[in-house]
Amino acid sequence: MTTATTRTPRTPPARTGATAAGPPAPAAAPSLPSLTGLRWMAALLVFGLHVHNFAWFGGTGGRLVAWGFGAGASGVSFFFLLSGFVLTWSARPRDRVLAFWRRRIARIYPVHLVTLAGAFLLASALTHQARPTPKQALANALLLHSWWRPWWQTLNPVSWSLACEAFFYAAFPLLYLLLRRLGARGSVLLGGLAAVAVPVLAWADAHHWWTHSVYSFPAARLPEFVLGAVTARLVLLGRWRGPGLEASLALAVIGYFLVPQVTPGYSATVCTLAGFALLIPAAAVADLRGLPSLWRRRRMVRLGELSFAFYMVHLLVLRAAATVLGPKPRFGVLPGLAVSAAAFAVSLALSWALYEGVERPARRLLLYRRRPPAPTDPLPARREAPAQVPD
Repeated sequence: MTTATTRTPRTPPARTGATAAGPPAPAAAPSLPSLTGLRWMAALLVFGLHVHNFAWFGGTGGRLVAWGFGAGASGVSFFFLLSGFVLTWSARPRDRVLAFWRRRIARIYPVHLVTLAGAFLLASALTHQARPTPKQALANALLLHSWWRPWWQTLNPVSWSLACEAFFYAAFPLLYLLLRRLGARGSVLLGGLAAVAVPVLAWADAHHWWTHSVYSFPAARLPEFVLGAVTARLVLLGRWRGPGLEASLALAVIGYFLVPQVTPGYSATVCTLAGFALLIPAAAVADLRGLPSLWRRRRMVRLGELSFAFYMVHLLVLRAAATVLGPKPRFGVLPGLAVSAAAFAVSLALSWALYEGVERPARRLLLYRRRPPAPTDPLPARREAPAQVPD
């Protein structure tokens, strides 16, 4: 999962002019707060799916939760597409590979380690939880566990998607170099190949051509990341021609509710891929043009900032609650809503604590660089006002 910052949208990505001190420097791409708000909705879908899996609702309530959140795993596919888009949008053309990887580690690793420790303590405290082997714990810590099917759900199960993200981060410098050389037409071709790869992989997975489940295998999820990167490149080049935000959202919702019609697992990605791949750039364009966007509202953006920590901690909260509530209690509507709301509130409070107490300070610490001292002016004469450079 990646972050889109929340500054006021500006005009499409123009480059800054030169200063008196040197050549033109590229401006940072305009921020896209709607994408941050959309991240929250994807995290909420995953939360609803896990509430459904723990069967806290029975009868009519259970059927409603299954209808609304049974396809919630598609939120992870949205994260993969969004990750490709945001990384390409915010890429720095002259950036060094090690600097890029350092920023990505600072973004996800502190929260991952804290929630991994929490998962280990929870497994040690709960008698019905299997304790991980040292190899499993090490693979989790290094974000390698999703490459080996028997380990992908150990400790904090949702971290399997971080193993995929780590692979995407490793591949991104080469992908970005390729996108910059391809141009608009070549990028469209690459995006088309990525889109075609998804149903091909789904077909192969359904016919058991792989010993490893395609759903959690990092290399198999790369096409979604590539497609997100391609859409960002087209928006940056001014060549995106997709539908607007409302139409894209409608297509995404239709695809979401088509998921129950296909084989569970990776095949669901086929249903949601087009809608999500259209929705993300449509939200970006809405921000760039100042068009109305529900996802850009202040509270949605704030929740989006907390979404990564919420995603990482919520399943641990649900597991702890299950020790008190029992396996699959199937409550009525009101008791089910009460326990779900309590778990949601605890998860949100912990996500705020993680964001403010771990994610932000750790990122500042890991990315801290001492600024060189400002040059002194040997002449006490009056200085001219500095040129205004767009930020």
